[in-house]
Order: sequence, then C-alpha cells, then structure tokens
Amino acid sequence: MVCTRGRYGPSVFSFADLARPVELNAPAITRDAAPSTTDRVVPFTAEDGMPLTLIHVQGEQPPHRGPVLLVHGAGVRANIFRAPVRTTIVDALLDAGYDVWLENWRASIDVPPNPWNLDEAAAYDHPKAVEKVVAETGHDRVKAIIHCQGSTSFMMSAVAGLVPQVTTIVSNAVALHPVVPRFSEFKMNVLLPLVRPFTTYMNPQWGERAPTPFAKAIRALVNLTHHECDNGVCKQVSFTYGSGFPALWSHANLNDATHEWLKDEFAEVPLRFYEQIVEGVKAGHLVSMPDADDALPADYIAERPRTDARFAFFAGEDNLCFLPESQVKTFAYFDALDPGRHRLHVLPRYGHLDVFMGARAAEDIFPLMIDALNRD
Repeated sequence: MVCTRGRYGPSVFSFADLARPVELNAPAITRDAAPSTTDRVVPFTAEDGMPLTLIHVQGEQPPHRGPVLLVHGAGVRANIFRAPVRTTIVDALLDAGYDVWLENWRASIDVPPNPWNLDEAAAYDHPKAVEKVVAETGHDRVKAIIHCQGSTSFMMSAVAGLVPQVTTIVSNAVALHPVVPRFSEFKMNVLLPLVRPFTTYMNPQWGERAPTPFAKAIRALVNLTHHECDNGVCKQVSFTYGSGFPALWSHANLNDATHEWLKDEFAEVPLRFYEQIVEGVKAGHLVSMPDADDALPADYIAERPRTDARFAFFAGEDNLCFLPESQVKTFAYFDALDPGRHRLHVLPRYGHLDVFMGARAAEDIFPLMIDALNRD
C-alpha cells in the first residue's frame, strides 16, 4: 500500500467552523504559453441506443504510450478535467505520452437530460466507450482515470467483467463502498422523499437561474444556510452533493478563474441516481437496482471481481461528498484478494474535485496518478 498522511475513519467536523466565509487564496495560474491541442469529437452509441461522445485530445507530439480514458462524475461533463489552471490532468497525460480520450456518458450535461442510474452507465455506456477507443486506436489495452459516479459506474462495469480491455484503473473519491457524512444520509433519507413530488432532478444552476417556484425555494434555502462565498452555483453544488461549506473542494485550493469557471460546469442530476446511492450506503457497498441489466451482479462484493485490472484508489482527506473511508474500504477489499498489487493514496488538504481542479494538483497529485498508470 502507498498512502500519504491521512486518517482512515469517518470525518468529524463542526458546521460552525465550516460555514465561515473563506477567501480564495490560491494564486490565479495560467499557462505561460497555451499548449497546442486538437479536440476530435468521436460519436458512439450506448448499448441501449443512446447517442454519446468521446473527445480525443491530441497534443503537439504523437503519443508514445497507449490510450487512457477519463470518466467524469454526475451532472458535469468531460470538460471538468480541464479547469483553467497551469497544467490540467489532460495536459499532464499528454506530456507523459498518453493518448487521451474523454468520455461523455449519459450523466454528462452535454447529453440531453435523462433519468439515468448507475446500472445503465455500467451496462450500456462504459463498455461501448472502451470498445470505441480500442477500435479507433488499434490498441487492445486501455487505462482509465475515473471520478465520482463515473468511478462507481465504471467500477461496476469492471467488476462485472464488461471492460476486459482495461488493465489499470485510477479511481478518485468513491468506488465500491460509498460512505457519506451523516448529514448527507439525513438529506438522502429524509429530504429526498420530501422533494420527489416537486421535481425529478436537482440542478446547481438554480443558484444563478431558478425557473420554478420549487427551484426558487431551494435557492432561498441554500442562500440562507451557505455563506462561504458569493458564487451561487458553488453553494448549490455543496447542497446538492455533500455536507460542507463548500463540500466538493476547498476554496483555498482553487484559483479565482476556476471558481468562476465552475459556474458553467454543473447542471441537472436526476433523483433516480440518488435512490441507487441510498441503497448502496445502506448496504455498505454498491448494489444493482431490481430492474438492472442481466449482465450486472446484484451485489458487487459477493463474488470475486471479473477483472484483472490493477487499481489505484485516491481519496481527498477533506472530501465532504464521499468520506475518504469509501476508498479505504474498497482498497482493503481488493488488497485482501491480491495483497500488494493495488495502491491507496489519501490526500491531505484535498477534497472531492479539487483533486483535479486544484491550482497545485499538477504538483501534488497528477504525478501519483501517472505513476500508477505507468506501472504496467
């Protein structure tokens, strides 16, 4: 096991401490010279017929390593890996010689809103995305960096044996064992049933534009309880996805440009997705819903995973969306099956998305991820 300093138990925190305003103190960082990259949008079709896309990012030099697929989380899009910082994870991978592919799966805000759940992504989206990368590149081995619900759903694909081409997986925030703060459990178990009669989705854009009386009520509630900054989307993201002020990052880790940029990077997320996470939190590990595709197991830890992939699990120590215990538990599960083969990194001073969006992530985190990819 490789682990930076970190605590392994559930986080203990005071809402009074977290609610005070935080000044953005990370320096605004831009590249001295913008890299020359070319984006090629590659359409593909999910197993159930949904049209999706891959973004193939090509740098100034041709890659000398194989393809790596980046998979975003819920209610964002592939662009979440390209915050306005000096070096993004995409830049770092290109510099390391990788052939970079970004997947827009059905949770992407670049896809028309739909009532997706993790089962659909695992059975229909990720296997077809991997197949498309293999077909486009001619490589029969693919590596992956997966985040949040892109991570949970991609892990489901891997454990079910649906992405056998993937040999190395770097997972951030949560994998097979979702563990959330206590207040998040309260919101999922008590508040979720209360809002279901009024809406089928939540949307952080309500912090900027609230189109319905219900959306206006949610915005008023968030403005009443969140005083950590003046960015309405930032505050709505915290209310939607976690239990912090903010929940998905530390303001100290973001430069001003990124804090402004994120206003356009979050949109609809369906309540149907939350219902599956509720069941996973209750069970202590991911489970398929009753109507899941037959290719998926009902219980993701009941039998040995049908994958030979090597895993590296990353967890921000200050993550208030999914507690670091989530990744610690999944690492322990895989390490018991194959001792010494997998890695765990618990990252001090980082949370959920600042692992990728942080102004200093290129120095603190990306080398660890690339080292994990390079092990094969």
